[in-house]
Amino acid sequence: MTKAELRKKYKTLRRNLSLDDVEDFSIAIANQLIALPIWEHSFYHIFLPIEEQKEVNTEYILSILSGKDKNILVSRSDFETYEMHHFLLTDNTILKKNQYNIPEPVDGIEIDDSKIDVVFIPLLAFDKKGNRVGYGKGFYDRFLSKCKPETLKIGLSFFEAEEEISNVFANDIKLDHCITKTTFHSFK
Repeated sequence: MTKAELRKKYKTLRRNLSLDDVEDFSIAIANQLIALPIWEHSFYHIFLPIEEQKEVNTEYILSILSGKDKNILVSRSDFETYEMHHFLLTDNTILKKNQYNIPEPVDGIEIDDSKIDVVFIPLLAFDKKGNRVGYGKGFYDRFLSKCKPETLKIGLSFFEAEEEISNVFANDIKLDHCITKTTFHSFK
């Protein structure tokens, strides 16, 4: 299927999830993550979910990161340049929803992309080769292209892998891993 077809399919599938499903699946994804050997790093970038889009609730992963005393980064998006700016999440961080209902830091300590060790990536769909489909603006491809080559790219998905995304582009950055409610996929 093409990215456009997959966006349509998975937006519909997510819309049909109950709020209980979103919570249960989000907890299951966080529980899958606990067992992975990814916790020796320092800087972890995580997305804050758009609740209206029924994205993975990352508060459970945030709790794991806090419990392991990790540096947690969240982003603010620039919709003119399609770039993301990353800020250290602290007890003093003020979050405000932008025009797309994405919770973002108002200000704080900005951290360069090159310091980030692990990125948890929101997505609509992914395939068995590690290709992913997001909302189509390219924010994460731009961001990930600036990270160091060894930065771990971990997708979080309520749904299992598609066989293949048919229209992958050269500048699309693949996942290293993807976590679903039941499975850990590795593409390395």
